[in-house]
Amino acid sequence: MIGERPFAATVAMLLLLLLVGVFLLAPLAVVAAASLSAGGFLVFPPQGLSLRWYADVWGDPRYVQAAWTSLGLALITVAIAVPLGTAAALSLRRPGALPLRGLWEFLFLSPLVLPAVVLAIGLLILASNLAGGPSKAALVAGHVVIALPYVVRTVTAVLAGVDPATDDAARVMGASAWQRLFMVTLPQAKAGIAAGAVLAFIVSFDDAVLVLFLRSPTLETIPLRIYAGLEFSPDPGVAAVSTCLILLAAVAVGVTDRLLGGKQVVG
Repeated sequence: MIGERPFAATVAMLLLLLLVGVFLLAPLAVVAAASLSAGGFLVFPPQGLSLRWYADVWGDPRYVQAAWTSLGLALITVAIAVPLGTAAALSLRRPGALPLRGLWEFLFLSPLVLPAVVLAIGLLILASNLAGGPSKAALVAGHVVIALPYVVRTVTAVLAGVDPATDDAARVMGASAWQRLFMVTLPQAKAGIAAGAVLAFIVSFDDAVLVLFLRSPTLETIPLRIYAGLEFSPDPGVAAVSTCLILLAAVAVGVTDRLLGGKQVVG
């Protein structure tokens, strides 16, 4: 009887995990299945199987242009957020170097807990007062704001496992501050920096809320094109693009997990 309890608890836990997994993955499976429909409408179960909608979508100049726009925004965001986030993480991890460190850490991570709509409205008001209204520059600034916490967390997670004595040893050996930064600290943090860059790219590429508020009238990203497709012509092409984004996010999660080696980056 005593030996049966752990087994029963294990089975119950496995069933719970299975139910949670089905609950989380079922919507993704529905989208992927709908993208393979041979019919002309977005329905589930699919009406036959075909890859025609993938070909149609990536042959559509509207989707192609939106993809290039999203890619450009994401790369610019990464180029700005990664250096800023890395510098912030280094400052937060350096003992005694930053006054009110807890407050600074909260400020850097606050975009993770703020409602996206509230953040977008605040950034829109700020852009209207300082930059004359929505623009590509305002959108890039907004994406940097929401991507920065991911870089800070990944770099901080990696640096938490680094022995601070290595920096002291390099200083004792005569290395300057810049030499210690580029030859000791940054090489040790490179996995976190790379993982932060991947997450920052995905956050920017997939963003829809900030784009709605901060974009210029002529700018359209992939999420906005998906919304437009759902509003005016809901065909399986929308599901095909969504499936590509799901695969992109899955690859990003796998790469990030591999780079961080299971380190905790949230919470």
